[in-house]
Amino acid sequence: MSDKVIHFLFEDLDIRGVLVQLSAAWTAMQRRRDYAPPVTALLGEMAAVAALVGSNLKTPGRVSFQLQGGAALSLLVVDCDEQLHLRGMARCRASPKAEIIAERLSDLLGDGRLQFTLQGEQTALPHLSTVPIEGDTVAEIFENYLVRSEQQPARLWLSADGSQASGLFLQALPGAGRRDADGWSRVQILASTLRPEELSLPAETLLTRLFPEETIRLFTPRTASYHCPRDEDKVRGMLFSLGREEIESILKEQGEIVIQDEICGQEYRFGAGFIDQLFPSAGKTLH
Repeated sequence: MSDKVIHFLFEDLDIRGVLVQLSAAWTAMQRRRDYAPPVTALLGEMAAVAALVGSNLKTPGRVSFQLQGGAALSLLVVDCDEQLHLRGMARCRASPKAEIIAERLSDLLGDGRLQFTLQGEQTALPHLSTVPIEGDTVAEIFENYLVRSEQQPARLWLSADGSQASGLFLQALPGAGRRDADGWSRVQILASTLRPEELSLPAETLLTRLFPEETIRLFTPRTASYHCPRDEDKVRGMLFSLGREEIESILKEQGEIVIQDEICGQEYRFGAGFIDQLFPSAGKTLH
């Protein structure tokens, strides 16, 4: 299974769908993280949702989800831009090696809070909204949110483990009931037979197996990827904004400056010689 987001349309029913299949991008996001299985599953399902939502961006921008948990999970962040560049991480209150038992989503989140951010490249301020945690699964939470925000029936199936993260999304378009009064009900029933392992099948194989009697148009697949490169210039700019005096004070106290980019799993270290690079001397003026 490659990293793809595939949009499709039931031509005779006015029902649209999206299939998300992540493998290499998903395993790269987890690399060296050592998450407990329930955390891996949650982050993978959120990555699939981010790719799904990001694939609908029409202009340059980024969608982000930030989940603050009140139980075993303290923080989860995942985002995706219009080019389907993904990144994400999770943070737990227990040590990475600790066993986390979570039979229900609430066991991980407690009284958590989920925030959705849409940042357009041409807009100064991001659009923020809270996603109500209403449901026992990530799929149910986003089904409820999408139905409420878009005022159209929607269904979502998600699956994630250590090697793949996938999702199948269906939504009735306005007027779908007039074309086929039973279409939406029929498609939901058929999709509910989906087994998690089937989400890794090629799109044409999967959709033909689920909906053998329906006419489906597949659009050109789009490739998703994990994108979280080192950005030393950004870190240097942040340190420069602190000023030379503050940087000297930190170096005197700690011997070096260590910056952790947790979402990308990157570490930046700067020693004493870094000061003259960051704040070069203006030199002498002779008269």
